[in-house]
Amino acid sequence: MFDCNYFVELLTPKRSGSEIDRTAANRFAERYFRISDLGLGLSVPDNPMGQPRLSILEMIDYCNLPVLPGRIVMNLNTFHTKDELDKILNIAAKRGIDYLLIVRGDGGPALSKLDAASIGGTKSIATSIDLIRYVNSAYAGAFTTGAAYNQYNAMPFESNRLKQKIEAGARFVITQPVIGQDANIDDLFRHDIPVVVEAWMSKNIELFLKSVRSRKRIVTSDFNPLENLQALHAAYPQCSIYLSMLGFRQSWQSVLPRLLA
Repeated sequence: MFDCNYFVELLTPKRSGSEIDRTAANRFAERYFRISDLGLGLSVPDNPMGQPRLSILEMIDYCNLPVLPGRIVMNLNTFHTKDELDKILNIAAKRGIDYLLIVRGDGGPALSKLDAASIGGTKSIATSIDLIRYVNSAYAGAFTTGAAYNQYNAMPFESNRLKQKIEAGARFVITQPVIGQDANIDDLFRHDIPVVVEAWMSKNIELFLKSVRSRKRIVTSDFNPLENLQALHAAYPQCSIYLSMLGFRQSWQSVLPRLLA
């Protein structure tokens, strides 16, 4: 499905009032072109940690950025009104966005909350399963939807939820950051859909734990991101790698072994 070895996580500028910060927008565009010029894919989170940020669609329009066919994964969560949601999906389809990673997302007081019934949900809270099903029904053929998978959650709860996401129409999976070979990741391949394995590229361990929502200390202070990336390539050679927290001030040629593969 994917023709790139790496996906780089790229955050959009924070939303502040009605005006876009030109300096922040220019920085985003520079990073966007750096990723594009190296033939990498990019993944853009949707208001991560509940912080309102500009959307990838707004940045494409504001900075006049070319859409990268097959190489943009736009994240979409349930913290939008139904009108906002449909506006996002209609614009994304017109711009030629191929891939959507559907997640429940991080709520917050500054974000809207999707009414579950408005997208066919039957519970009080809209779930990622509801949203995957809605996108594949209301926008049939427009997108390839993917699902998130947290291998640190209790099993079989998480594996059963993934099965429901696939039944709702998910066609690829992106994991939480993986530390070496993991039995819960190995189990994913029985679904016979593409798996993108996430690599944590920072030494910030506390942020890692917050990211995966784990109370258990999975990594230690001597964690080496580059050694772990090499281990992931060895354990999952068939997988694209999602690079979170990759620094933009370093030379990627020196840290990404498959950059020129």
